[in-house]
Amino acid sequence: MAQPQLHRFTLPNGLRVLLAPDPSAPVVGVSVHYDVGFRSEPEGRTGFAHLFEHLMFQGSESLEKLAHFRHVQGSGGTFNGSTHQDYTDYYQVTPSAALERMLFLEADRMRAPKITEENLRNQVDVVKEEIRLNVLNRPYGGFPWITLPPVLYSTFANAHNGYGDFAELEQATLDDCAAFFDTYYAPGNAVLTVTGEFEVKPTIDLVHKHFGDVTARPVPPRPSFSEPLPTTELRGEQVDQHATLPGLTVGYRLPDPSTDMNGYLAYMVLSSLLSDGDSARLVQRLVHTDELVIEISARCGLLGSSLDARDPDTFAIVAIHPGQVEQARVLGAIDEELERLAAHGPEADELARITARWAATLHGAHDRLTSRTLNYGSAELLFGRAELIGELPSLLAAVTPDDVAKAAKGLRPDSRAVLTLTPAGGDK
Repeated sequence: MAQPQLHRFTLPNGLRVLLAPDPSAPVVGVSVHYDVGFRSEPEGRTGFAHLFEHLMFQGSESLEKLAHFRHVQGSGGTFNGSTHQDYTDYYQVTPSAALERMLFLEADRMRAPKITEENLRNQVDVVKEEIRLNVLNRPYGGFPWITLPPVLYSTFANAHNGYGDFAELEQATLDDCAAFFDTYYAPGNAVLTVTGEFEVKPTIDLVHKHFGDVTARPVPPRPSFSEPLPTTELRGEQVDQHATLPGLTVGYRLPDPSTDMNGYLAYMVLSSLLSDGDSARLVQRLVHTDELVIEISARCGLLGSSLDARDPDTFAIVAIHPGQVEQARVLGAIDEELERLAAHGPEADELARITARWAATLHGAHDRLTSRTLNYGSAELLFGRAELIGELPSLLAAVTPDDVAKAAKGLRPDSRAVLTLTPAGGDK
């Protein structure tokens, strides 16, 4: 994977800046990653980090509501934002001639978003509708990213619903918003990333011009969200009003990538060995041979993306199965396949196929400027090394059969969570 020369500097107000020039196409990406996600929101305000992400698009110091949208789209660009466990990101990708305009837009809302009572109440309604659409009125909505954590974890930060409770969202006040912005949206709590076609020295000058006068504020200490590993199997149940078939999620804890990156990478490879493609272990056994499940997947990351959070994070196996199939049979088959991998590891050619597929996937993502911009920014924020994105293909290729066997041994019945989903009408 081609790795551009990365340039770093920090403004006097604490804003960390990462520049990754690439002249291959006349486009630029600009992102800002703030070191706050739904694990940082206070008790009694579930969903607040995501709600605040919405508010950041509702106008700013110099721009009226919807002006941000018009400026980006009028420049021929795209934009969005998203809230994760440990960070919130905002990005724009536009023709390179619009770079200064994009820097101005991000600096303006970092300086002072326009948060009014009207905007707050409107966006509470928008978030509630999003929850209805994506969770409450959708089959398997929130399964497992909302419903597994309360089974696997015990602390509020790790276990609560990051999408939010309606009553708590409705109780949000302007004072809550002001306190959240002052605490977490300080420039020293953010990483600005610029990728694509630009000259480094003029871009440094533009960053100073637009972000240099954003007022410095104290940066909150980064809390540790760690908690002890489970010492027994944990069980939970979920009834789904819209599902037609039962489901099963098995959740385990992942190694901390900041202290055991190689161990974490072995689980990335293991997830693909289990469920990536028709030849994957769990797909072959449970879908094609035993016909126990309709679909099955394994993944690193609560939200389905690897290396997207600090410790603790989740390895999850998710299955949807016919009603006449007992959950114990599905769970037993999963355990047997894990035991085989733990005892013997993968075959050399099997492992080579998986790591080659990972390399192709990562190269493809790196070719997309949006993905590259966001991945650089999140890796810089979470792990302090945007270079990790370019190193991943070779690091994954170095994972050995013994590494995978060791990872499989870690997926033990006595340290996992098992969440069952039942359709509201019972097994169909």
